[in-house]
Amino acid sequence: MRTIARCLATTSLVLVTAALGSPSWATDVDATSAIDTVTVYPDGATVTRVIAIDLASGDSTLVAKDFPLSLDPSSLRVEGEAGAKLTIGTIDARPPRAAPPVNLPELDRRIEALKDERADLQGTIDAATARRKFAERFAEASPAGLGDKGEARPITEWRAAFAAVSEEIAAADSAIRDTVRKQREIDRQIAQLEADRTDKPPRKLEVRIDVAAAAATKATLRVTYAVRNARWLPLYDARLDTGAKDRKPQLELVRRAEVTQSTGEDWSNVALGVSTVRIARGGSAPELGSLVAQYPQVPKPMALGAASDLARPAPAQRQMLTPSFAAKVAESAEPRERADEQQAVAEIGGFQATFKIPGRVSLGAAEGAKSLRIASMSVPAELAARAAPVLDPTAFLEASFKQTDDTTLLPGKVAIYRDGVFVGRGKLSASAKDDIVRLGFGADDKVKIERAVLKRNEGSAGLIVTTSKTDERAFKTTIRNGHDFPIHVVIEDQLPVSENDEIIVEMLPATTPPTASNIRDKRGVLEWSFDAKPGEVKDINFAWRVRWPKDKSMVIVPSG
Repeated sequence: MRTIARCLATTSLVLVTAALGSPSWATDVDATSAIDTVTVYPDGATVTRVIAIDLASGDSTLVAKDFPLSLDPSSLRVEGEAGAKLTIGTIDARPPRAAPPVNLPELDRRIEALKDERADLQGTIDAATARRKFAERFAEASPAGLGDKGEARPITEWRAAFAAVSEEIAAADSAIRDTVRKQREIDRQIAQLEADRTDKPPRKLEVRIDVAAAAATKATLRVTYAVRNARWLPLYDARLDTGAKDRKPQLELVRRAEVTQSTGEDWSNVALGVSTVRIARGGSAPELGSLVAQYPQVPKPMALGAASDLARPAPAQRQMLTPSFAAKVAESAEPRERADEQQAVAEIGGFQATFKIPGRVSLGAAEGAKSLRIASMSVPAELAARAAPVLDPTAFLEASFKQTDDTTLLPGKVAIYRDGVFVGRGKLSASAKDDIVRLGFGADDKVKIERAVLKRNEGSAGLIVTTSKTDERAFKTTIRNGHDFPIHVVIEDQLPVSENDEIIVEMLPATTPPTASNIRDKRGVLEWSFDAKPGEVKDINFAWRVRWPKDKSMVIVPSG
Protein backbone atom coordinates (compact mmCIF):
# COMPACT_ATOMS: atom_id res chain seq x y z
CA MET A 1 0.00 0.00 0.00
CA ARG A 2 1.27 3.47 -0.85
CA THR A 3 2.14 5.60 2.18
CA ILE A 4 1.51 9.35 2.17
CA ALA A 5 3.65 11.38 4.59
CA ARG A 6 2.93 15.02 5.36
CA CYS A 7 5.43 16.95 7.49
CA LEU A 8 5.86 20.55 8.57
CA ALA A 9 9.24 22.13 9.36
CA THR A 10 10.48 25.63 10.09
CA THR A 11 13.78 27.47 10.03
CA SER A 12 13.67 27.66 13.81
CA LEU A 13 14.40 23.93 14.03
CA VAL A 14 17.98 23.28 15.08
CA LEU A 15 17.96 19.54 15.80
CA VAL A 16 17.09 16.86 13.30
CA THR A 17 14.87 13.94 14.22
CA ALA A 18 16.44 10.59 14.99
CA ALA A 19 15.13 9.16 11.74
CA LEU A 20 17.00 11.84 9.80
CA GLY A 21 20.38 11.22 11.36
CA SER A 22 23.27 13.64 11.28
CA PRO A 23 22.97 16.33 8.56
CA SER A 24 26.69 16.13 7.89
CA TRP A 25 26.13 12.66 6.40
CA ALA A 26 23.44 13.84 3.99
CA THR A 27 24.07 14.10 0.27
CA ASP A 28 23.46 17.46 -1.45
CA VAL A 29 20.88 17.17 -4.21
CA ASP A 30 20.25 20.06 -6.60
CA ALA A 31 16.56 20.94 -6.81
CA THR A 32 14.55 23.38 -8.85
CA SER A 33 11.27 24.96 -7.81
CA ALA A 34 8.36 26.62 -9.61
CA ILE A 35 5.90 29.14 -8.19
CA ASP A 36 2.45 27.60 -7.97
CA THR A 37 0.32 29.79 -5.67
CA VAL A 38 0.46 33.42 -4.53
CA THR A 39 -1.77 35.17 -2.01
CA VAL A 40 -1.40 38.95 -1.98
CA TYR A 41 -2.23 41.08 1.06
CA PRO A 42 -2.55 44.86 1.36
CA ASP A 43 1.03 44.92 2.70
CA GLY A 44 2.80 41.81 1.42
CA ALA A 45 2.31 38.37 -0.07
CA THR A 46 2.85 34.68 0.61
CA VAL A 47 4.31 32.56 -2.19
CA THR A 48 4.23 28.78 -2.50
CA ARG A 49 6.82 27.03 -4.64
CA VAL A 50 6.61 23.36 -5.63
CA ILE A 51 9.63 21.02 -5.78
CA ALA A 52 9.05 17.70 -7.57
CA ILE A 53 12.05 15.39 -7.16
CA ASP A 54 13.17 11.76 -7.11
CA LEU A 55 14.73 10.91 -3.75
CA ALA A 56 17.10 8.09 -2.94
CA SER A 57 16.73 6.09 0.23
CA GLY A 58 18.34 7.71 3.24
CA ASP A 59 19.38 11.24 4.11
CA SER A 60 19.52 14.04 1.55
CA THR A 61 19.83 17.81 1.55
CA LEU A 62 17.82 19.47 -1.18
CA VAL A 63 19.54 22.62 -2.44
CA ALA A 64 17.31 25.04 -4.36
CA LYS A 65 19.04 28.18 -5.62
CA ASP A 66 16.09 29.94 -7.28
CA PHE A 67 14.41 31.67 -4.33
CA PRO A 68 14.19 35.49 -4.18
CA LEU A 69 16.49 37.54 -1.95
CA SER A 70 13.47 39.48 -0.67
CA LEU A 71 11.83 36.61 1.19
CA ASP A 72 11.59 36.60 4.99
CA PRO A 73 13.67 33.55 6.10
CA SER A 74 11.72 33.21 9.35
CA SER A 75 8.52 32.66 7.32
CA LEU A 76 9.80 29.58 5.44
CA ARG A 77 7.55 26.53 5.84
CA VAL A 78 7.71 23.16 4.07
CA GLU A 79 5.17 20.38 3.66
CA GLY A 80 4.78 17.64 1.13
CA GLU A 81 4.03 14.05 0.29
CA ALA A 82 5.86 11.06 -1.10
CA GLY A 83 5.28 7.43 -2.02
CA ALA A 84 7.31 6.27 0.99
CA LYS A 85 7.75 7.55 4.50
CA LEU A 86 9.46 10.94 4.33
CA THR A 87 10.75 13.03 7.24
CA ILE A 88 11.49 16.74 6.80
CA GLY A 89 14.15 18.21 9.05
CA THR A 90 15.76 21.63 9.18
CA ILE A 91 15.31 24.40 6.64
CA ASP A 92 18.10 26.83 5.99
CA ALA A 93 18.08 29.96 3.80
CA ARG A 94 21.33 31.64 2.83
CA PRO A 95 22.60 33.79 -0.02
CA PRO A 96 24.88 31.73 -2.28
CA ARG A 97 28.51 32.70 -2.55
CA ALA A 98 29.48 35.17 -5.22
CA ALA A 99 30.36 33.30 -8.40
CA PRO A 100 33.99 33.79 -9.56
CA PRO A 101 34.66 34.16 -13.31
CA VAL A 102 35.39 30.82 -14.97
CA ASN A 103 37.74 32.19 -17.69
CA LEU A 104 39.93 34.62 -15.76
CA PRO A 105 43.16 34.03 -17.81
CA GLU A 106 41.28 34.61 -21.08
CA LEU A 107 39.73 37.80 -19.69
CA ASP A 108 43.16 39.09 -18.67
CA ARG A 109 44.56 38.41 -22.16
CA ARG A 110 41.68 40.27 -23.82
CA ILE A 111 42.07 43.25 -21.48
CA GLU A 112 45.83 43.38 -22.16
CA ALA A 113 45.29 43.27 -25.95
CA LEU A 114 42.72 46.06 -25.78
CA LYS A 115 45.05 48.24 -23.71
CA ASP A 116 47.84 47.71 -26.30
CA GLU A 117 45.43 48.67 -29.07
CA ARG A 118 44.44 51.77 -27.13
CA ALA A 119 48.12 52.76 -26.73
CA ASP A 120 48.62 52.42 -30.52
CA LEU A 121 45.61 54.68 -31.09
CA GLN A 122 47.06 57.22 -28.68
CA GLY A 123 50.19 57.29 -30.82
CA THR A 124 48.03 58.08 -33.86
CA ILE A 125 46.41 60.94 -31.93
CA ASP A 126 49.81 62.32 -30.87
CA ALA A 127 51.09 62.23 -34.48
CA ALA A 128 47.99 63.99 -35.83
CA THR A 129 48.24 66.61 -33.08
CA ALA A 130 51.90 67.33 -33.99
CA ARG A 131 50.92 67.57 -37.68
CA ARG A 132 48.25 70.13 -36.84
CA LYS A 133 50.64 72.22 -34.73
CA PHE A 134 53.25 72.19 -37.54
CA ALA A 135 50.66 73.48 -40.04
CA GLU A 136 49.64 76.23 -37.62
CA ARG A 137 53.27 77.30 -37.02
CA PHE A 138 53.94 77.30 -40.77
CA ALA A 139 50.99 79.61 -41.32
CA GLU A 140 52.19 81.96 -38.58
CA ALA A 141 55.90 82.00 -39.60
CA SER A 142 55.54 82.43 -43.39
CA PRO A 143 55.90 86.11 -44.54
CA ALA A 144 52.60 87.38 -45.83
CA GLY A 145 52.65 88.81 -49.37
CA LEU A 146 56.50 88.90 -49.81
CA GLY A 147 58.80 86.77 -51.97
CA ASP A 148 62.40 85.78 -51.24
CA LYS A 149 63.58 89.27 -52.14
CA GLY A 150 60.68 91.07 -50.52
CA GLU A 151 58.55 91.32 -53.61
CA ALA A 152 54.81 90.82 -53.47
CA ARG A 153 53.55 87.25 -54.05
CA PRO A 154 50.84 86.59 -56.66
CA ILE A 155 47.34 86.09 -55.24
CA THR A 156 47.28 82.52 -56.65
CA GLU A 157 50.21 81.56 -54.41
CA TRP A 158 48.40 83.00 -51.37
CA ARG A 159 45.38 80.87 -52.09
CA ALA A 160 47.51 77.73 -52.61
CA ALA A 161 49.24 78.31 -49.28
CA PHE A 162 45.93 78.89 -47.49
CA ALA A 163 44.47 75.71 -49.01
CA ALA A 164 47.51 73.63 -48.06
CA VAL A 165 47.39 74.78 -44.42
CA SER A 166 43.61 74.26 -44.24
CA GLU A 167 43.86 70.74 -45.67
CA GLU A 168 46.59 69.77 -43.21
CA ILE A 169 44.60 71.02 -40.20
CA ALA A 170 41.36 69.37 -41.41
CA ALA A 171 43.11 66.03 -42.04
CA ALA A 172 44.69 66.12 -38.59
CA ASP A 173 41.39 66.98 -36.89
CA SER A 174 39.57 64.19 -38.73
CA ALA A 175 42.20 61.64 -37.72
CA ILE A 176 42.02 62.76 -34.07
CA ARG A 177 38.21 62.55 -33.98
CA ASP A 178 38.07 59.07 -35.54
CA THR A 179 40.77 57.76 -33.23
CA VAL A 180 39.12 59.19 -30.09
CA ARG A 181 35.87 57.41 -31.03
CA LYS A 182 37.77 54.12 -31.33
CA GLN A 183 39.37 54.74 -27.94
CA ARG A 184 35.95 55.31 -26.36
CA GLU A 185 34.70 51.99 -27.69
CA ILE A 186 37.82 50.23 -26.41
CA ASP A 187 37.32 51.87 -22.98
CA ARG A 188 33.77 50.48 -22.86
CA GLN A 189 35.00 46.99 -23.73
CA ILE A 190 37.72 47.16 -21.09
CA ALA A 191 35.20 48.32 -18.45
CA GLN A 192 32.89 45.42 -19.32
CA LEU A 193 35.74 42.90 -19.12
CA GLU A 194 36.91 44.37 -15.80
CA ALA A 195 33.36 43.94 -14.47
CA ASP A 196 33.38 40.32 -15.73
CA ARG A 197 36.59 39.69 -13.76
CA THR A 198 34.87 40.47 -10.42
CA ASP A 199 32.74 37.98 -8.52
CA LYS A 200 29.07 38.22 -9.35
CA PRO A 201 26.89 39.12 -6.34
CA PRO A 202 24.11 36.62 -5.67
CA ARG A 203 20.78 37.41 -7.29
CA LYS A 204 18.88 34.51 -5.72
CA LEU A 205 18.61 32.92 -2.31
CA GLU A 206 19.71 29.38 -1.61
CA VAL A 207 17.26 27.25 0.39
CA ARG A 208 18.48 23.95 1.88
CA ILE A 209 16.01 21.34 3.12
CA ASP A 210 17.14 18.24 5.02
CA VAL A 211 14.99 15.18 4.31
CA ALA A 212 15.14 11.44 5.04
CA ALA A 213 13.33 8.90 2.88
CA ALA A 214 12.65 5.36 4.11
CA ALA A 215 12.98 4.14 0.52
CA ALA A 216 13.63 5.55 -2.94
CA THR A 217 10.57 7.56 -3.89
CA LYS A 218 9.09 10.43 -5.85
CA ALA A 219 8.34 13.39 -3.59
CA THR A 220 6.50 16.69 -3.97
CA LEU A 221 7.41 19.47 -1.54
CA ARG A 222 5.63 22.80 -1.18
CA VAL A 223 7.74 25.63 0.22
CA THR A 224 5.83 28.70 1.43
CA TYR A 225 7.37 32.05 2.41
CA ALA A 226 6.43 35.69 2.86
CA VAL A 227 7.65 38.70 0.88
CA ARG A 228 7.07 42.37 1.61
CA ASN A 229 7.43 44.06 -1.76
CA ALA A 230 3.92 43.23 -2.95
CA ARG A 231 0.46 44.64 -2.29
CA TRP A 232 -3.05 45.04 -3.59
CA LEU A 233 -5.30 48.09 -3.48
CA PRO A 234 -9.09 48.02 -3.70
CA LEU A 235 -10.64 49.75 -6.72
CA TYR A 236 -14.32 50.05 -7.57
CA ASP A 237 -16.59 50.67 -10.53
CA ALA A 238 -19.91 52.21 -9.47
CA ARG A 239 -22.51 51.97 -12.26
CA LEU A 240 -25.77 53.77 -11.54
CA ASP A 241 -28.95 53.18 -13.49
CA THR A 242 -31.08 56.20 -12.54
CA GLY A 243 -34.23 54.29 -13.50
CA ALA A 244 -37.41 55.37 -15.25
CA LYS A 245 -41.14 55.51 -14.59
CA ASP A 246 -41.34 51.74 -14.72
CA ARG A 247 -37.88 50.99 -13.27
CA LYS A 248 -36.40 51.93 -9.91
CA PRO A 249 -32.81 53.18 -9.60
CA GLN A 250 -30.26 50.39 -9.33
CA LEU A 251 -26.55 50.47 -8.49
CA GLU A 252 -23.95 47.89 -9.51
CA LEU A 253 -20.74 48.03 -7.48
CA VAL A 254 -17.83 46.11 -9.01
CA ARG A 255 -14.90 45.38 -6.73
CA ARG A 256 -11.42 45.15 -8.23
CA ALA A 257 -7.96 44.41 -6.91
CA GLU A 258 -5.00 46.35 -8.28
CA VAL A 259 -1.98 44.08 -7.69
CA THR A 260 1.64 45.24 -7.86
CA GLN A 261 4.84 43.45 -6.91
CA SER A 262 8.58 44.10 -6.99
CA THR A 263 9.77 40.97 -5.19
CA GLY A 264 12.56 40.18 -7.64
CA GLU A 265 10.77 37.12 -9.05
CA ASP A 266 8.24 36.76 -11.84
CA TRP A 267 4.88 35.23 -10.97
CA SER A 268 4.25 33.20 -14.13
CA ASN A 269 1.06 31.20 -14.60
CA VAL A 270 0.22 31.08 -10.88
CA ALA A 271 -2.97 30.57 -8.90
CA LEU A 272 -3.53 34.06 -7.50
CA GLY A 273 -5.65 35.21 -4.60
CA VAL A 274 -6.01 38.44 -2.63
CA SER A 275 -6.78 38.61 1.07
CA THR A 276 -7.92 41.37 3.40
CA VAL A 277 -5.47 40.28 6.14
CA ARG A 278 -2.79 42.82 6.99
CA ILE A 279 0.43 40.95 7.74
CA ALA A 280 2.65 43.94 8.56
CA ARG A 281 0.61 45.30 11.48
CA GLY A 282 1.84 42.76 14.03
CA GLY A 283 -0.17 40.31 16.06
CA SER A 284 -1.09 42.35 19.13
CA ALA A 285 -2.35 45.77 20.06
CA PRO A 286 0.35 48.17 21.32
CA GLU A 287 0.97 48.21 25.07
CA LEU A 288 0.53 51.59 26.72
CA GLY A 289 2.88 52.93 29.35
CA SER A 290 2.02 55.29 32.19
CA LEU A 291 1.39 59.02 31.76
CA VAL A 292 3.09 61.14 34.41
CA ALA A 293 2.11 64.74 35.19
CA GLN A 294 5.11 66.60 36.60
CA TYR A 295 7.05 69.83 36.48
CA PRO A 296 9.47 70.15 33.58
CA GLN A 297 12.84 68.59 34.31
CA VAL A 298 15.94 70.74 33.85
CA PRO A 299 18.05 68.99 31.21
CA LYS A 300 21.46 67.84 32.38
CA PRO A 301 24.45 69.32 30.58
CA MET A 302 25.81 66.96 27.96
CA ALA A 303 29.41 66.07 27.30
CA LEU A 304 30.97 67.70 24.28
CA GLY A 305 30.20 65.71 21.16
CA ALA A 306 27.52 63.51 22.77
CA ALA A 307 24.43 62.84 20.71
CA SER A 308 21.01 63.62 22.16
CA ASP A 309 18.40 60.90 22.20
CA LEU A 310 15.94 63.49 20.96
CA ALA A 311 17.90 63.78 17.75
CA ARG A 312 17.46 60.10 16.95
CA PRO A 313 14.88 59.24 14.32
CA ALA A 314 11.63 57.75 15.55
CA PRO A 315 11.09 53.99 14.76
CA ALA A 316 9.68 53.70 12.53
CA GLN A 317 -8.81 51.70 -24.85
CA ARG A 318 -11.47 51.35 -25.55
CA GLN A 319 -11.34 50.28 -29.28
CA MET A 320 -13.62 52.19 -31.67
CA LEU A 321 -15.39 50.23 -34.43
CA THR A 322 -14.70 51.39 -37.97
CA PRO A 323 -17.78 51.75 -40.19
CA SER A 324 -16.75 48.78 -42.34
CA PHE A 325 -16.16 46.56 -39.32
CA ALA A 326 -19.42 47.64 -37.70
CA ALA A 327 -21.27 46.81 -40.94
CA LYS A 328 -19.75 43.33 -40.99
CA VAL A 329 -20.87 42.77 -37.41
CA ALA A 330 -24.39 43.91 -38.25
CA GLU A 331 -24.52 41.62 -41.29
CA SER A 332 -23.41 38.57 -39.32
CA ALA A 333 -26.21 36.04 -38.95
CA GLU A 334 -24.59 34.28 -36.01
CA PRO A 335 -25.99 35.16 -32.56
CA ARG A 336 -23.51 37.15 -30.46
CA GLU A 337 -23.27 37.29 -26.67
CA ARG A 338 -21.78 39.96 -24.43
CA ALA A 339 -18.32 39.11 -23.12
CA ASP A 340 -18.42 38.86 -19.34
CA GLU A 341 -15.43 39.62 -17.13
CA GLN A 342 -14.32 36.72 -14.95
CA GLN A 343 -14.83 37.14 -11.23
CA ALA A 344 -13.02 35.77 -8.18
CA VAL A 345 -14.40 33.15 -5.83
CA ALA A 346 -14.79 34.56 -2.32
CA GLU A 347 -13.89 32.62 0.81
CA ILE A 348 -15.45 34.52 3.72
CA GLY A 349 -14.29 33.90 7.28
CA GLY A 350 -15.12 35.49 10.57
CA PHE A 351 -12.06 37.74 10.49
CA GLN A 352 -10.93 37.88 6.86
CA ALA A 353 -11.94 37.44 3.25
CA THR A 354 -9.89 35.82 0.51
CA PHE A 355 -10.74 36.11 -3.19
CA LYS A 356 -9.43 33.38 -5.49
CA ILE A 357 -8.91 34.54 -9.07
CA PRO A 358 -10.13 31.91 -11.61
CA GLY A 359 -7.56 30.31 -13.87
CA ARG A 360 -3.86 31.19 -13.85
CA VAL A 361 -2.35 34.67 -13.76
CA SER A 362 1.09 36.08 -14.66
CA LEU A 363 2.63 39.22 -13.18
CA GLY A 364 6.30 40.06 -13.65
CA ALA A 365 8.49 41.75 -11.06
CA ALA A 366 8.22 45.55 -11.33
CA GLU A 367 5.93 45.06 -14.35
CA GLY A 368 3.36 47.53 -13.07
CA ALA A 369 -0.15 47.20 -11.73
CA LYS A 370 -2.62 44.58 -12.88
CA SER A 371 -6.33 45.10 -12.20
CA LEU A 372 -8.47 42.04 -11.54
CA ARG A 373 -12.21 41.80 -10.90
CA ILE A 374 -12.93 40.07 -7.60
CA ALA A 375 -16.61 40.64 -6.80
CA SER A 376 -19.73 42.60 -7.67
CA MET A 377 -23.13 43.31 -6.18
CA SER A 378 -26.30 44.97 -7.44
CA VAL A 379 -28.47 46.86 -4.94
CA PRO A 380 -31.41 49.28 -5.07
CA ALA A 381 -30.34 52.90 -4.67
CA GLU A 382 -31.97 55.97 -3.16
CA LEU A 383 -31.32 59.14 -5.19
CA ALA A 384 -30.96 62.67 -3.88
CA ALA A 385 -29.65 66.02 -5.07
CA ARG A 386 -27.14 67.26 -2.47
CA ALA A 387 -25.54 70.72 -2.37
CA ALA A 388 -23.45 72.93 -0.10
CA PRO A 389 -24.23 76.33 -1.67
CA VAL A 390 -22.02 78.21 0.81
CA LEU A 391 -19.12 76.72 -1.21
CA ASP A 392 -20.69 75.73 -4.56
CA PRO A 393 -24.26 76.26 -5.79
CA THR A 394 -24.09 73.10 -7.93
CA ALA A 395 -26.46 70.27 -7.04
CA PHE A 396 -24.82 66.84 -7.21
CA LEU A 397 -26.73 63.63 -7.78
CA GLU A 398 -26.11 61.26 -4.89
CA ALA A 399 -26.98 57.58 -4.58
CA SER A 400 -27.15 55.88 -1.20
CA PHE A 401 -27.46 52.16 -0.61
CA LYS A 402 -27.15 49.58 2.13
CA GLN A 403 -23.96 47.54 2.06
CA THR A 404 -25.26 43.98 1.77
CA ASP A 405 -21.99 42.15 1.14
CA ASP A 406 -20.60 39.97 3.94
CA THR A 407 -17.10 41.34 3.33
CA THR A 408 -16.15 44.84 4.42
CA LEU A 409 -15.75 47.38 1.64
CA LEU A 410 -12.20 48.63 2.03
CA PRO A 411 -11.45 52.31 1.30
CA GLY A 412 -10.43 52.94 -2.29
CA LYS A 413 -10.90 54.93 -5.48
CA VAL A 414 -14.15 54.64 -7.44
CA ALA A 415 -14.79 55.08 -11.15
CA ILE A 416 -18.25 56.65 -11.43
CA TYR A 417 -20.67 55.79 -14.28
CA ARG A 418 -24.16 57.30 -14.58
CA ASP A 419 -26.48 55.63 -17.08
CA GLY A 420 -23.48 54.17 -18.90
CA VAL A 421 -21.50 57.44 -19.08
CA PHE A 422 -18.23 57.90 -17.18
CA VAL A 423 -18.66 61.05 -15.08
CA GLY A 424 -15.53 61.08 -12.92
CA ARG A 425 -13.78 59.50 -9.99
CA GLY A 426 -14.50 59.48 -6.29
CA LYS A 427 -13.51 57.79 -3.06
CA LEU A 428 -15.23 55.06 -1.10
CA SER A 429 -14.87 54.93 2.67
CA ALA A 430 -14.61 51.68 4.59
CA SER A 431 -18.01 50.21 5.36
CA ALA A 432 -19.18 46.97 6.99
CA LYS A 433 -22.30 44.98 6.24
CA ASP A 434 -25.57 46.92 6.74
CA ASP A 435 -23.78 50.31 6.67
CA ILE A 436 -25.31 53.05 4.51
CA VAL A 437 -22.94 54.09 1.73
CA ARG A 438 -23.21 57.37 -0.19
CA LEU A 439 -21.65 58.03 -3.58
CA GLY A 440 -21.79 61.14 -5.75
CA PHE A 441 -22.60 60.78 -9.46
CA GLY A 442 -21.85 64.20 -10.89
CA ALA A 443 -23.71 67.46 -11.30
CA ASP A 444 -27.50 67.54 -11.64
CA ASP A 445 -28.03 70.55 -13.91
CA LYS A 446 -31.83 70.42 -13.62
CA VAL A 447 -31.80 71.28 -9.94
CA LYS A 448 -31.02 75.00 -9.70
CA ILE A 449 -29.74 76.48 -6.43
CA GLU A 450 -29.07 80.12 -5.55
CA ARG A 451 -27.80 81.47 -2.22
CA ALA A 452 -28.25 85.16 -1.46
CA VAL A 453 -26.88 87.23 1.45
CA LEU A 454 -29.81 89.10 3.03
CA LYS A 455 -27.95 90.71 5.90
CA ARG A 456 -24.41 91.15 7.10
CA ASN A 457 -24.12 93.57 9.99
CA GLU A 458 -21.38 94.11 12.55
CA GLY A 459 -22.32 96.36 15.47
CA SER A 460 -22.63 96.76 19.23
CA ALA A 461 -25.11 95.45 21.78
CA GLY A 462 -26.12 96.92 25.18
CA LEU A 463 -28.85 98.91 26.93
CA ILE A 464 -27.12 102.16 27.86
CA VAL A 465 -23.44 101.37 27.83
CA THR A 466 -22.12 99.23 25.00
CA THR A 467 -20.91 95.96 26.50
CA SER A 468 -20.31 93.71 23.49
CA LYS A 469 -19.82 93.48 19.75
CA THR A 470 -22.05 91.53 17.36
CA ASP A 471 -21.85 89.92 13.94
CA GLU A 472 -25.27 89.14 12.49
CA ARG A 473 -25.86 87.48 9.12
CA ALA A 474 -28.86 86.20 7.18
CA PHE A 475 -29.06 84.13 3.99
CA LYS A 476 -31.73 82.77 1.66
CA THR A 477 -31.21 79.66 -0.47
CA THR A 478 -33.64 79.08 -3.33
CA ILE A 479 -34.03 75.59 -4.82
CA ARG A 480 -35.90 74.81 -8.04
CA ASN A 481 -36.56 71.26 -9.24
CA GLY A 482 -36.45 71.33 -13.04
CA HIS A 483 -37.13 67.60 -13.40
CA ASP A 484 -40.50 66.25 -14.49
CA PHE A 485 -40.43 63.89 -11.52
CA PRO A 486 -40.02 64.45 -7.77
CA ILE A 487 -36.54 64.30 -6.28
CA HIS A 488 -35.18 64.35 -2.76
CA VAL A 489 -33.05 67.45 -2.07
CA VAL A 490 -30.47 67.91 0.70
CA ILE A 491 -28.96 71.33 1.47
CA GLU A 492 -26.05 71.81 3.88
CA ASP A 493 -24.87 75.00 5.58
CA GLN A 494 -22.61 76.10 8.45
CA LEU A 495 -23.47 77.60 11.84
CA PRO A 496 -20.39 79.01 13.63
CA VAL A 497 -19.30 77.06 16.72
CA SER A 498 -17.89 78.75 19.81
CA GLU A 499 -15.10 77.23 21.88
CA ASN A 500 -15.02 80.13 24.33
CA ASP A 501 -17.61 81.00 26.99
CA GLU A 502 -17.31 84.70 26.13
CA ILE A 503 -18.27 84.12 22.49
CA ILE A 504 -22.02 83.48 22.17
CA VAL A 505 -23.50 82.00 18.97
CA GLU A 506 -27.26 81.92 18.46
CA MET A 507 -29.40 80.83 15.52
CA LEU A 508 -32.09 83.47 14.92
CA PRO A 509 -35.86 82.75 14.78
CA ALA A 510 -36.03 83.65 11.07
CA THR A 511 -34.20 80.41 10.28
CA THR A 512 -36.08 77.61 8.57
CA PRO A 513 -35.74 74.75 11.09
CA PRO A 514 -33.06 72.32 9.91
CA THR A 515 -33.91 68.62 9.73
CA ALA A 516 -30.53 67.52 11.16
CA SER A 517 -27.47 69.04 12.79
CA ASN A 518 -23.84 68.09 13.33
CA ILE A 519 -23.86 66.09 10.11
CA ARG A 520 -21.13 63.44 9.84
CA ASP A 521 -20.16 64.35 13.43
CA LYS A 522 -19.04 67.80 12.30
CA ARG A 523 -20.15 70.48 14.75
CA GLY A 524 -22.29 73.25 13.34
CA VAL A 525 -22.96 71.55 9.98
CA LEU A 526 -26.72 71.71 9.40
CA GLU A 527 -28.92 69.88 6.91
CA TRP A 528 -32.28 70.67 5.32
CA SER A 529 -33.81 67.73 3.45
CA PHE A 530 -37.16 67.57 1.65
CA ASP A 531 -38.88 66.06 -1.37
CA ALA A 532 -39.23 68.56 -4.20
CA LYS A 533 -42.13 68.11 -6.59
CA PRO A 534 -41.65 68.59 -10.35
CA GLY A 535 -41.11 72.30 -11.01
CA GLU A 536 -41.35 73.19 -7.30
CA VAL A 537 -39.46 76.23 -5.96
CA LYS A 538 -38.54 76.26 -2.26
CA ASP A 539 -36.75 78.84 -0.09
CA ILE A 540 -34.61 78.09 2.97
CA ASN A 541 -33.83 80.96 5.35
CA PHE A 542 -30.81 80.83 7.61
CA ALA A 543 -29.76 83.54 10.11
CA TRP A 544 -27.35 83.65 13.06
CA ARG A 545 -25.69 86.11 15.42
CA VAL A 546 -22.35 86.07 17.26
CA ARG A 547 -21.67 88.24 20.37
CA TRP A 548 -18.32 88.75 22.13
CA PRO A 549 -16.71 91.30 24.54
CA LYS A 550 -16.15 94.73 23.06
CA ASP A 551 -12.51 94.89 24.11
CA LYS A 552 -11.56 91.74 22.16
CA SER A 553 -11.37 90.71 18.54
CA MET A 554 -13.15 87.73 17.03
CA VAL A 555 -12.65 85.89 13.75
CA ILE A 556 -14.56 83.02 12.13
CA VAL A 557 -12.22 80.46 10.58
CA PRO A 558 -12.54 76.85 9.40
CA SER A 559 -11.92 74.29 12.13
CA GLY A 560 -8.47 72.82 12.05
